[in-house]
Amino acid sequence: MIEVLRTNEPVRLSYAMALLEDGGCYPFCADRFMASAEGSISALERRIMVPDEFLKKAQEILTVLDEPIPEQGPEAEIDRENDD
Repeated sequence: MIEVLRTNEPVRLSYAMALLEDGGCYPFCADRFMASAEGSISALERRIMVPDEFLKKAQEILTVLDEPIPEQGPEAEIDRENDD
């Protein structure tokens, strides 16, 4: 197993795990229990690990994490209304 991400941000961690699971990379969250044992100060970072053969695929999938969030204006709401 090889580390592809290290963070103490719970939302980023959860999103990365979901992306990797959907991508079929079999992610494992290391240090999860140590991070919860230290309390809510978020001093310990959690690591996401994937099997070695999925490294390149995982790195490609995780590029989404650093992309800017698209702005949602009135057009986005209109598009959602038309989807129903």
